[in-house]
Amino acid sequence: MYRALESERPDALFTDPLARKLAGERGPWIMANMPKARTYAWPMVVRTAVMDAIILRLTPAFDAVLNLAAGLDARPYRLSLPPALHWIEVDFPETIDFKASALKGDQPACVLERVPLDLADRAARRRLFTRVGVQNSRVLVISEGLLVYLDAGEVGALAEDLTAQRNLRSWLTDIASPFIIWLMKRTWGRRLASGVAFKFAPHDAAAFFAQHGWRIAEYRSNLVEGGRLHRLPMAWLYRTLFPRMWHDESVKRNGPMAGVILLENANAPE
Repeated sequence: MYRALESERPDALFTDPLARKLAGERGPWIMANMPKARTYAWPMVVRTAVMDAIILRLTPAFDAVLNLAAGLDARPYRLSLPPALHWIEVDFPETIDFKASALKGDQPACVLERVPLDLADRAARRRLFTRVGVQNSRVLVISEGLLVYLDAGEVGALAEDLTAQRNLRSWLTDIASPFIIWLMKRTWGRRLASGVAFKFAPHDAAAFFAQHGWRIAEYRSNLVEGGRLHRLPMAWLYRTLFPRMWHDESVKRNGPMAGVILLENANAPE
């Protein structure tokens, strides 16, 4: 729904003609019934725009993209990707089936493969990672909106399973701080299904990922990028009231708020 609303703006940062089709009737209902759904649109839009830009910059140098918990992402259809790029979407079987049915008549811009898989099945995901790593020499991994639902141990295990495959060279994901998680729990957290919670929010993301074989190559703060892209409400007020925080978010690779990080596999071949 956020992609649909952004696409309909005259100054849209991106265009997703499939967003409303994928949202269906339930998408507008969820947005109408989630607390502060419109208020929290801007960081979701900024995250999408920033990740789009990084993906477009990197994919010409990669053979494949491995999109974990792909959900209703439409990037293989809406981005100008290299036609020979192998894009692999992984998600629950029911999600894969719904998406394949909804987009049956639409053509992706690249070679698209969908893999029905529960990523909590560690043995199964290791087999997938091995296959993708063997078949491709340069793979970009994406996990948008996934890590926040895992605990630190689960994220660490996932990171280690990925870094074990040397050809899985880069990993693009989003990251939240403890403060952001606290805010999310007070609003959307109360509407999550039983047993589902917002969890992963390391105090030092760089140190955490370094322990599991990954180093941060790039950090793009939602706060700073929101201001740059003219999506952060009252950006001038943030700059005025919190100049130190704004500066820290703009120069650090591991900011105190939330954003997008690009990780590099420490085990990747030169």
